[in-house]
Amino acid sequence: MPRLDSTGPMGYGPATGRGLGHCGAGWRRGGAGYGLGARRFVSVKNELAALEDDERMLENELAVIKEEKAALKSQPQ
Repeated sequence: MPRLDSTGPMGYGPATGRGLGHCGAGWRRGGAGYGLGARRFVSVKNELAALEDDERMLENELAVIKEEKAALKSQPQ
């Protein structure tokens, strides 16, 4: 879910993606469904690549959270 604004992957609305966002059953490791917990890799190379993808995704998500926090802090209370 880009920017965590409930619009889904292409602006089609919530629950229209692959289940990787907060609404997906597998958002956290070990969850059921099509999220991160559903991985079955054959090799260490594939697992490492998947973990690097996860790391980039989480870094991007953290950047969005920091932007949103900064925007909220800059608003008058």
